Formats: sequence, C-alpha cells, structure tokens
Amino acid sequence: QLQASGGGLVQPGGSLKLSCAAAERTFTFGTMGWFRQTPGKEREFVAAFRWDGSSTNYADSVKNRFTISRDRAKNMAFLQMNSLKPEDTAVYYCAATTSRLITSSRSNSRLYDYWGQGTQVTVSS
Repeated sequence: QLQASGGGLVQPGGSLKLSCAAAERTFTFGTMGWFRQTPGKEREFVAAFRWDGSSTNYADSVKNRFTISRDRAKNMAFLQMNSLKPEDTAVYYCAATTSRLITSSRSNSRLYDYWGQGTQVTVSS
C-alpha cells in the first residue's frame, strides 16, 4: 500500500529527504508516521502527523532536525532529515492508518495498518 524511497549514504551533518507514496492515489489517510529500526532493536518512532494537518509530533531525538510534511494532492508524505548523525543510521519505514490518532498514541507502531517496505539510511564518513 505504501512505497518509501529516498534513503542512501550521507556524511554526518548532511541531509536526506525520504518520500512515501500510497500505491493508490485515492487512499485516504487519517494519520501517517515514520519509524526506524536497526538490527536487534525494536522499531522506533520518529515522527507522525494527522493527515488533515492539525498536529505533528516528533521523537525527542530528532526534534529540530527532522521535518515531516505532505503533499495532499499527490497523496505523498515526506521526511526531511537535516544535521544527520551516525546514530540516525537505520531502515526507515513509513506507516499509515485511516484512524486519526491522538498525539500520545502516534508512537505506537501497532496502531498503524499499512507499512512501506523500508528504505536504508546510512550516516557515515
């Protein structure tokens, strides 16, 4: 249902922009989020927002560095990542649900019904 892209290798301090597209342009989101995962660890919340634009929230580890946005006409979401650090290295996943999740629930990956295939982000010199 979702297709994530835009990952790659970047040096510390650099930037990347991830994209997430719905396979069907008519799919209606309630909430969309980004998560990341490294080998042997739980999937970690990064950022999420209500598709209607009413609110956005970020993990503390990425605040003021990452920005989540959307293009409603194209049914796409983006994650702009600036000032990247080696600890940001992970496979990044976009996720969506038709539910309009409240802020405190958006970090719970089990509440998302649709997932992209993941895109690798490597931050290394």
